[in-house]
Amino acid sequence: MGIENDTFNYIHSCDLKSSLTIKIGTLEGKREKPSYEELLHNPVLRHSGRNQDCSDLIAECSIKSDGRCIPLSTFTPYKPFTTRWNWNEWLSLPIRYCDLPRNSVLLITIYDCETPRQRIVVGGTSIPLFDRDGLFPRGLHDLRVWPEKIADPVETPGLVDDKNNQSHALNKLEKKYKNGEIQKVDWLDRLAFQQISVIIDQEKKSSNFMYLTLDFPQVVVKNVYYHIVWWENMVPDNAIINKYYRDMTLYDPEISLENLHESKHHHLARSLESGVADRDLKPNKQDHDKLTKVIAHYPPTRQLTSDEQDLLWKYRYYLKNLKEFLPKFLKCVKWNLEKEAEQALLLLNEWSAPDPHEALELLGPEFTHQQIRRYAVERLDGASNEELLLYLLQLVQALRYETWEQMSCVDYSHYSHESDYTVVTTNPAIELLSPVKSLPSSSIGDTTETDEKSLGETQAMPSLLQTKKIDKQTDFLLEESPFANSGRNLASFLMERSCENHILASYFYWYLSIECENRAQDQGMKPESKVREMYDWVMRSFKVALQRHSPNSKQTWHTIMRQQQFVKSLADIMKIVNKETGGRIKKIEKLKSLLADPFYNLENFESLPLPLNPEVKVCGIIAEEATLFKSALEPCKLTFKTVEGSEYIAIFKCGDDLRQDQLIIQIITLMDKLLQNENVDLKLTPYKVLATSSKNGFVQFIESVSIAEVLRNYGSIPNYFKSRVPCGSTSYKFLPQVMDAFIRSCAGYCVITYILGIGDRHFDNILLTPEGHLFHIDFGYILGRDPKPLPPPMKLTNEMVEVMNGHNSEKFIEFLSLCNSTYIQLRRHSSVVLSLFSLMEGASIPDIAFEPDKATKKVEDRFCLSLSEEEAVRHLGEVIDGSFNAVIAVMVEHIHRFTQYMRA
Repeated sequence: MGIENDTFNYIHSCDLKSSLTIKIGTLEGKREKPSYEELLHNPVLRHSGRNQDCSDLIAECSIKSDGRCIPLSTFTPYKPFTTRWNWNEWLSLPIRYCDLPRNSVLLITIYDCETPRQRIVVGGTSIPLFDRDGLFPRGLHDLRVWPEKIADPVETPGLVDDKNNQSHALNKLEKKYKNGEIQKVDWLDRLAFQQISVIIDQEKKSSNFMYLTLDFPQVVVKNVYYHIVWWENMVPDNAIINKYYRDMTLYDPEISLENLHESKHHHLARSLESGVADRDLKPNKQDHDKLTKVIAHYPPTRQLTSDEQDLLWKYRYYLKNLKEFLPKFLKCVKWNLEKEAEQALLLLNEWSAPDPHEALELLGPEFTHQQIRRYAVERLDGASNEELLLYLLQLVQALRYETWEQMSCVDYSHYSHESDYTVVTTNPAIELLSPVKSLPSSSIGDTTETDEKSLGETQAMPSLLQTKKIDKQTDFLLEESPFANSGRNLASFLMERSCENHILASYFYWYLSIECENRAQDQGMKPESKVREMYDWVMRSFKVALQRHSPNSKQTWHTIMRQQQFVKSLADIMKIVNKETGGRIKKIEKLKSLLADPFYNLENFESLPLPLNPEVKVCGIIAEEATLFKSALEPCKLTFKTVEGSEYIAIFKCGDDLRQDQLIIQIITLMDKLLQNENVDLKLTPYKVLATSSKNGFVQFIESVSIAEVLRNYGSIPNYFKSRVPCGSTSYKFLPQVMDAFIRSCAGYCVITYILGIGDRHFDNILLTPEGHLFHIDFGYILGRDPKPLPPPMKLTNEMVEVMNGHNSEKFIEFLSLCNSTYIQLRRHSSVVLSLFSLMEGASIPDIAFEPDKATKKVEDRFCLSLSEEEAVRHLGEVIDGSFNAVIAVMVEHIHRFTQYMRA
């Protein structure tokens, strides 16, 4: 409408053929956080959006008329929020202006993520698309959001006539001003609108509601504004239905019923009679190409179509010599059909045996048949202890997919927490209940005081750091090994291998102990409670197995108990230090005095394998060298004395969950081994991490400095190398092996952090050693999550490329070549990485628990398995270019440096 005259310009809605568009603006107001009681009852809520200051919300937009939804709903795209909810997104709804009914109402419902696989309603609001005069809304509107209600035309009106509010009257005056009904006075208008904005903001803050800003488009032709007025052309009845509409909802009563034709075809194709003819079948070129596509481009998570399943079954005898096809073949079998399952199991014994790492996929939740899982265990038995350590974390998680009622031959629903009996069998055909009055029935998450009594040791806590003779009350448990029977399940296999190797036993114990943690909080029959019951049973059986297997394993069990008490002593000391008032210096003095206190006996004790690295035997802590880091949780740096006379430095963190870091370091270690097997040495630094509980853990200390510190003290990375390892014979003035180590490690971590979606990368968590090794620490954000806006796919900055003499140098070309070869080699082993991640989907790791069903898919997408190797290399080149040229990342890095400077 024109402003300078009284002309009313309008256009009929029936003449507008474009789609309806609206702009979702900002959401203002505060949400109520979960209470402490709710957090204690459901700890997962700590990671929910409701417990965050500004969680990632989504808005659903739909249109209703006469109680019926007209088009399909439209959702706002995913957008991470930091300080305020500001979508600022135009949405195009799947309906045209000309098709809008007279009584159309726009409904907007806002959702948040409560727990994995569960979303909750934040609130809803609505606004009529045509008012009582038939006019379509224009410009900005503040809509009231009704908390915890799904949008409804009656229950959640966005425009509420509250005559007690000044904003209601002010909005009417503002509308008159925009329509030209109030004379304009520029200097007065500016002051008035500032005051109006202040009044409206104050009323919003004083109310208990949230408000959503909505912007409707305006029709402008030659600088003239037009209103949209609802109008309908009179058309014959046979032209009402739009033939171009393709989306509609139809009721199909047979949708969940069995397809008789497909079932008949399936039975005929997989009958015993067809098996005779299938033995000599060989695929033609067309079928061979299809089979190649299945094995080359299909990740373990890909579901096979019915045609692809029939193709694998048809050529099963031809494929049995190709071990990589075994998991795909087993997935196409319908195990509920007895005859088909018998054929598959007979063929399983004839199939070319997969390597141990390839058998990991058979331990996932998709494979529930016990004979398949025991076949996978049989293949894992061929792995060395070093190789088994690479997968041990996931193998412990795979226990949750075992049918542990059969494994233990005990109905766990009747298994009492205070029972005097412990199952000590590994063969499901045998049930052996032995009274274990000296062995406590409490889980490992409880205090170890009961464990001390069970051993006949009544001395105080520091006595566990001395070797003691085990009480004869437990000797009856050592009469025979629990592994005498064949046909082992996963639990018995892990216990047997752990009993034979003290390093495996140590890690197996600590991985189990976290799963047994907080068992007392879930005593109901919820699935998670059943899993914890299972882990508790495995832990008890493992304790008994260590005593029964051999004298060496008996000593290993006693060593583990000493490790547990050792960790508990450190945790108790850190709790006392954290409560100490005063600055960091006073806390460090308190830490040194407690470590030197004879009560804890930590300065000198009998040799003990360090839980972080059991290969290292320590005999004391140098109290005077202990210190605290400058961070929020103030972890302590401890220098251990080893039995060889050297020193081993580790970081003990109290109050920090290290399970996510532990997983990422394990994956990086595995990738490093896989690359070295392909003669690709990237000089990676996979330091060791061990989470001893959900709040405590160890991290290996590597002598290094952060890039941020290098830039502060030396100005650039080349200057740092020139100062530490000078060499005048090279053009870059430092040792050539340092340059080689930097290029290789930089290429390796660039590709690995991209594949794993490592976020929150800045110069304070990227470290350098004087030998040129670059490595990353602090993996609080993985799988694409990042607290910063628009993060680059990988951290590659001008400061790093400067070491290689710029992006046009030969060294940078060498860097790109290493990135390409690394990416190609890791893609070829992608099935192992994806299998490991799929086994971790049930673990309580924050960024996996956030969306467990999408965790493996996020890693799979980074591998780009649907592309050829040439296309994948081209894609990686684009990622590298985009990361190096990311402008926003440079700005964020400068802001981070400034923030760290202000905190110092």
